Amino acid sequence: MLAGGNAVDSPVAPHLLAGLKGARYLLADKGYDAKSLQKRLRQSGIVPVIPGCSNRKRPIRYDAKRYKSRHLIENAFCRLKDFRCVATRYDKFARNFIFAVALATLAAFWQ
Repeated sequence: MLAGGNAVDSPVAPHLLAGLKGARYLLADKGYDAKSLQKRLRQSGIVPVIPGCSNRKRPIRYDAKRYKSRHLIENAFCRLKDFRCVATRYDKFARNFIFAVALATLAAFWQ
């Protein structure tokens, strides 16, 4: 699924997580800090590992030790952005961009 670059992450999250099966934890950044999302995750049996935004009145608790492994996700995105077509998104159509991301993923993580 492709969302706009200027869109906030939390409203798109339920659509992204609809097909998620068998996960025990969800690691996400502060863009996914929403009570409704965390409530939905807990109802599904998934533990949210999401730090709260700095402007929260009451800070939320999360597993900081587990959250430290989120850097692996960020590293993968940085590796994909080494490809100019992914970093700047020259493509006009979403399907072309997703295809470019798929090719970049194949090239970057080919073992």
